Amino acid sequence: MRRITWVLAIVMSVAILVAGCGKKDATAVVQDLDKVMSKLESYAGIGTMTLHSGQQPLEYRVEVWYQNPSYYRIELKNEKKDITQIVLRNKEGVFVLTPSLNKIFRFQSDWPENQGQVYLYQTLVRSILSDNARQFTADGEDYVFEVAANYQTDSLVRQKIWLNKDSYAPKQVQVSDSDSKVIVEMKFNQFDFGKKFEQDSFDMQRNMTSMKNAALPNTTVEVNKLPTGETKETNAQVDNSEHPDSTEPSSGTTEGTGSETTGSDAGANDRSNDEAELGPFGIIEPSYLPEGVAKKDEPAIPDSKEHAVVIRYTGTYNFTLMESRPKDMETGLPIGEGLNLGFTVGQLSGEEQKALTWMYDGVKYRIVSSDLPTAEMVKIAQSLVDQPGK
Repeated sequence: MRRITWVLAIVMSVAILVAGCGKKDATAVVQDLDKVMSKLESYAGIGTMTLHSGQQPLEYRVEVWYQNPSYYRIELKNEKKDITQIVLRNKEGVFVLTPSLNKIFRFQSDWPENQGQVYLYQTLVRSILSDNARQFTADGEDYVFEVAANYQTDSLVRQKIWLNKDSYAPKQVQVSDSDSKVIVEMKFNQFDFGKKFEQDSFDMQRNMTSMKNAALPNTTVEVNKLPTGETKETNAQVDNSEHPDSTEPSSGTTEGTGSETTGSDAGANDRSNDEAELGPFGIIEPSYLPEGVAKKDEPAIPDSKEHAVVIRYTGTYNFTLMESRPKDMETGLPIGEGLNLGFTVGQLSGEEQKALTWMYDGVKYRIVSSDLPTAEMVKIAQSLVDQPGK
């Protein structure tokens, strides 16, 4: 009997030891994540992001690409309105592209290095590594971390991150406010490390044309090759605010877009097409205003070629909202800070008087204020997305 008891004790001890060998604690997982980051070369992910900051949830299909050291491509699609924008960072700078409208919003910034993005793997892992008060649990096939949120708005304070146990790929992220209400949620359907991209997958011109032809990076877009030293006129002309007389393509490329029409006729046709697309969009008013703020007036802007409108608000905070539809394909801004708006990336500039500028669905928006907090600017911007022009 004593021998049987000893045998059972040994068997149980071995079983417990074997079961324990497969488990990792927070320290071991954090060490592994640090190693993953040090060897990170590229990745591609697809998922759905939901913003709960407004009266109605805003849902976006997100596709994110990263190539070491600092190339990014984030495609954000509002499937409800069928609007797709691409946030692109390459050696030329940071761009927000709207291929369907042939519009480019360009700004000078080190985005996304200077702030976090819920759909970027680096942001998620760095928030885990930097929070010594992190909470850790193992849940089925996932490791779950609850850590401090590291975003630009003070209203986002905590985030919960689900990682696959085997690969450490992200599966889900929930970012909450001080009341533990989920404000931003990101669910990944697919995430692959070591993704191989084509050489021009992060090229601005390639992305502008490819969205109208085939999906990247599997299909190569055909372009008309030109003899060395020759250029071809396209409707992709630059108009940086700092250099209004420039007409050179911002990416420096001289390739065409595959059209058989060339020369001045092509340029004239493109310009006439652009003119046909322009028109009044009404006045788009935000569905959200900070408490104690009300609309003051709408100063008229007569004979505006960009159909510009101005709305002024007063009360607890005072700010001006400007809207316009730029004629130029490319709109450039001076140096500023990239600000994640969820549905796109805007630019925050100024010190005593701050200005938040962004482009969406062919309309350029600008909020200017000396006392409106950045978090409130973001909420106002998000509330404009699904609003019709009046």
